[in-house]
Amino acid sequence: MNGVIVLLLAVLGWAGTLTWSDFRSRLLPNWLTVGGAALALLIRFGLGGWPLVIDGFAAACVAGGVLLIPFILNGAGGGDVKMLFAAGAIAGWAKLLMLLWTTSVVGVVMGVVMLLSGQLNGARLRHGVRSLFDWRYDRAAGAASLPPKDSTLVRIPFSLPISVGLVVALLW
Repeated sequence: MNGVIVLLLAVLGWAGTLTWSDFRSRLLPNWLTVGGAALALLIRFGLGGWPLVIDGFAAACVAGGVLLIPFILNGAGGGDVKMLFAAGAIAGWAKLLMLLWTTSVVGVVMGVVMLLSGQLNGARLRHGVRSLFDWRYDRAAGAASLPPKDSTLVRIPFSLPISVGLVVALLW
């Protein structure tokens, strides 16, 4: 029981630091994301050897892979991909689906709340959807009218949904 409490406190500290950084600067430092993944795999090795490392690494690859296409399409940041990779390494294969499901639900709810409260500009989302489904849409003109990518009004700090998803998965 004490090990579970220590794990939860460590995860809360790590995830809280990343979330604070994301809300403050929209940046997730590599030393925390990649370092968190490396530390999780190292701890897994200490607890159960290579089988536990392979379990964590497989879960990490699937978790990070979920955000790979949005990252390629500029819909997610590299820090988000690395943080979700690390969260997958922490959660492991058995808790991966709960991590991904909770992260997705919290992300959608957060995005809707940010859109409704005016903290998020939906122009990039509309442009992406129209580019995919409306063959008559002038993509070049639409892209030219978009707000800058580095504006805080077009970026969701996705570390919060990942953090909530990880904590829920660990407690589940």
